[in-house]
Amino acid sequence: MSHSHDKEDSCCSSKVHPAQKDHHDHGHSHEDGDDHDHDHGGDPSAFKTYLPAAVTLAMLLIGIAFDNLFHVPAFQIIRPYWYIVAYLPVGIPVLREVWETFKAKDFFTEFSLMSVATIGAFAIEQYPEGVTVMLFYTIGELFQMAAVNRAKRNIKALLDVRADVAHVFRNGKYETVNPESVEIGETIQVKAGEKIPLDGELISDKSSFNTAALTGESKPRTLTKGDLILAGMLNLDQVIEVKVTKAFADSALSRILEMVQNATNRKAKTELFIRKFAKIYTPIVFFLALALVIIPILVLGNDYHFQTWLYRSLVFLVISCPCALVISIPLGYFGGIGAASANGILFKGSNFLDLITKLNTVVMDKTGTLTKGVFSVQQVESSMDEQEFLDLLTAVEAKSTHPIAKAIVAYAGEKEIRPAENIEEIAGMGLKGRVNGKEVLAGNVKLLEKFNIGFEAKIKNIEESIVVVAVDQQYLGYVLIADEAKEDAADAVKQLHENGIKQVVMLSGDKTAIVKKVALALGIDAYYGDLLPEDKVARLEEIKKDQARVVAFVGDGINDTPVLAMSDIGIAMGAMGSDAAIETADVVIQTDQPSKIATAIKIGKATKSVVIQNIVLAFAVKAIVLILGAGGIATMWEAVFADVGVALLAILNAVRIQKMTFS
Repeated sequence: MSHSHDKEDSCCSSKVHPAQKDHHDHGHSHEDGDDHDHDHGGDPSAFKTYLPAAVTLAMLLIGIAFDNLFHVPAFQIIRPYWYIVAYLPVGIPVLREVWETFKAKDFFTEFSLMSVATIGAFAIEQYPEGVTVMLFYTIGELFQMAAVNRAKRNIKALLDVRADVAHVFRNGKYETVNPESVEIGETIQVKAGEKIPLDGELISDKSSFNTAALTGESKPRTLTKGDLILAGMLNLDQVIEVKVTKAFADSALSRILEMVQNATNRKAKTELFIRKFAKIYTPIVFFLALALVIIPILVLGNDYHFQTWLYRSLVFLVISCPCALVISIPLGYFGGIGAASANGILFKGSNFLDLITKLNTVVMDKTGTLTKGVFSVQQVESSMDEQEFLDLLTAVEAKSTHPIAKAIVAYAGEKEIRPAENIEEIAGMGLKGRVNGKEVLAGNVKLLEKFNIGFEAKIKNIEESIVVVAVDQQYLGYVLIADEAKEDAADAVKQLHENGIKQVVMLSGDKTAIVKKVALALGIDAYYGDLLPEDKVARLEEIKKDQARVVAFVGDGINDTPVLAMSDIGIAMGAMGSDAAIETADVVIQTDQPSKIATAIKIGKATKSVVIQNIVLAFAVKAIVLILGAGGIATMWEAVFADVGVALLAILNAVRIQKMTFS
């Protein structure tokens, strides 16, 4: 599968209800799909949005009361005009929309369908029914709008975590500026309780951070000097200083926001099918309704009653409106993307929500994906006092910036490091220096061989990275360094198997022996080590030769970009992953937890389930009431339920995704 994430054209009319046109310049286009971009929460314009429906409802109830309870003769005189006035607040915006669609040569839309049905009801003096159909249609649209707004607010909640200001050190003092004006390399200050405005490196000793906005995790993280700090984190402890490493536009948070906002452009196949279906279905319904008026003339002859068959035809039109499908299916995918965001998972399109449910093979990188990607001391073997041994080793390693050297210094703990002199780096072997007058060698076995120092033969068979130490030409021992598996790595593999993944494969550039050890510990089905980036591509191509496989690749490094691109679904670890990997991937795990892959599959399955439920519900109810309507059993009131009632039920079902828990 190629990764040409096309933004397919929408195939149905825009579902932006015309009642909102007065205060939303939505640039109505009938090719822009379900782009409900309205936000009425707490907005004064919300009153204006709901006022027409409220006026119509009040007048309709008064009219029905006069018709059925009070029986005032004077009302019968003004009755048609009363219902016409009641109809106008909700009817005029829809009629205006019909005019706009007609000008665009788009004649068969839900707007024209509703207009014909309600005007026809007035023509046969079914005034309350005509008003009720248009009112309920409008109420359904308002419910839809509110539900979509809620889903979008959940998705875009990240916007609220962007800091509005940055305190940057300039001209000997801290100045409060817009984060966009801060340059790479400048120092910013963040007080306790403030949000981090830009990505950077922590200069202060340490602090605790709430990362929930970025990762979905509520547990605070303690970071220390030199650690990466991301925009959107909340500083909990004390005033800190951060050296900016990325411009505002390139920060992890800005990138996440852009990905989320673009997610709705990539439509799922179900969504695209329903849109195309609605485009064909609506004109068919018009002509069937017309046939329902005309054909009985030929069959019944003198027994034909025009008003009866026209009423049945109008009922048929109201029932057949495709609103429930066209509303609820995009809303279901909105809900899925929103639920995923709340769990620290970013889907770059609803099409990937669909595709992830079909996965049966997951291929994973090792370092940084299943393991922490951070070296740590696993074992110390020495013929002298361990503390003395570590003091000598740390004194030399403290002068190096190599990750292994940093791991040794960190293991030794926070204490004064002995001074070392005459430090010399021997390329590809290690370090040489003097500590307290003693010559210390620290490096690999080749270093000992270079200086003709004898050592135990067994250390040559150790697969993990080791640092051997010799003092004054005498071998003293070694430190074993290894990358640790992430806490949830074993559980992640187990959950993948439980969620329908038949095979989990690990590809790594690390030594095959180390890869085997990790694979066996985590329960991985197949593994390959000593791979270059091009070897990973070859392995993935081999796996994909089986047409029955739907393959996801999970990685974090720039070297994983080719395999992320060629997999059916590319999944990147987002917190510490490379920009290239995050850009190429289709799904981003913000927490760097491999167990979230199973969560993403669960969310995809829940979304698909809700979408299928809505399709079955809409088709089943409409089919039943269509038959009853054509037979004269269902009235306009049942038609209203079949249209608006089903739409509301479908909306409520779609919103349910956002309430589900997937842990």
